[in-house]
Amino acid sequence: QVQLVESGGGLVQAGGSLRLSCAASGRTFNNYALGWFRQAPGKERGFVAAIKWGGIRTYYADSVQGRFTISRDNAKNTWYLQMNSLKPEDTAVYYCAADSRRYYSGTYFSNDDMAFWGKGTLVTVSS
Repeated sequence: QVQLVESGGGLVQAGGSLRLSCAASGRTFNNYALGWFRQAPGKERGFVAAIKWGGIRTYYADSVQGRFTISRDNAKNTWYLQMNSLKPEDTAVYYCAADSRRYYSGTYFSNDDMAFWGKGTLVTVSS
């Protein structure tokens, strides 16, 4: 049984930082892109960041570019989202996800492309 478990969420003041982790069990994802999505109150879940299976190429939503950094540790079957310069509009439930497409070479990552999801961790940024 595949499980993705997020951790690291919490309450932080604007301008602060948090580091989210996603630990996977039940299988490895060395050949798949991994990502982070978020859902703010009253909004649909949307793309935040993704990292390709090689661990080099990363992609970000415009709203977080330059502030968030995604990384992965295949040996630990874990990936991370370092969030700096947080803003109140970053408040959301953050979900980690694993892509369904092996060795995906494109640059588009949507909810429907993800095969596995964590249950989410709440990030609240106060002003």
